[in-house]
Amino acid sequence: SASTKQQTSTSVPAATTPGVQQPKPQALPSRFSASSIIVSPRQKGNPILNNVKSVAWEYGDIPADYVLGATTCALFLSLKYHRLHPSYIYSRIRDLQGKYDLRIILTMVDIDNHEESIKELSKTSLVNNVTIILCWSSQEAGRYLELFKTYEHASPSSIRAHQSTSYADKMVEFITVPRSINKTDALGLVSNFGSIRTAINARPEEVALVAGWGEKKVHRWCNSVREPFRVKKTAKRGVLTRE
Repeated sequence: SASTKQQTSTSVPAATTPGVQQPKPQALPSRFSASSIIVSPRQKGNPILNNVKSVAWEYGDIPADYVLGATTCALFLSLKYHRLHPSYIYSRIRDLQGKYDLRIILTMVDIDNHEESIKELSKTSLVNNVTIILCWSSQEAGRYLELFKTYEHASPSSIRAHQSTSYADKMVEFITVPRSINKTDALGLVSNFGSIRTAINARPEEVALVAGWGEKKVHRWCNSVREPFRVKKTAKRGVLTRE
C-alpha cells in the first residue's frame, strides 16, 4: 500500500544511501617547516644569523629566540647587554617555563671582565633548569645553532665517547694518562716489560731503555705510578691533598 511504501522509504538511514561517501579527515600542514630553525623577529639584525648556513631558518612568532626542535629552544644573550639590563634574561626565562625540555641560553662573551657575570648566570641555570653555552664569536654561536638542529633526531650513540672493551685498549688508556705519553709509548713499554705490573715496578733507568722514552716521559711515568691514589680534604681549607 501507499502508506507501507512511505514508511519503508523514511526508515532508510541517510548514511546508507548509495553513492554517498564521507570524506576522510586530512591532517593540516604544519605552519613551519620541521627541518628549519624557527627564529623570533627579535633576532633580526643579529650577526649570528649570517653564520647559520648549513641549516634552513625562517622567522616565526615564538616565545624563545630560536626553536631548534620539538623540545629544544634557545635564548640569545650578550653579556654586554646583560650588564646594562640584568633583569632582561630572567623575564625571558619565566616566559619559557614548562614549554621546552631543553632550554639553552646562548651567551655571547663580548666583555673583558666576564667572570662575575658568568658565575651569576651559572647559578641561574641551576635554579631554573636551563643550559648555558658560551660563545666568543658570531661564527661559533651560529655553529651551535646548526649542530643542535642537525642532531635533533640523532641517537645518543652518535655523540657518546667510544668505550674501550679489549684488554689492549684499556692498557693503552691506563698508560697514556700521564701527559705526553702516547699510544706508541704505551705499546713499547708493555712489549719491553711484558705486562703493566712489571712496567709499574720497573726502575727509572730500566724504563729509560725503552725506545722513545726520554727523561721527561720516564719522570712523569714513574711519578704517576708511585704517587698514592687516595686523597683527603683538609678540614679548614677544603682543598684536596695527597696522603
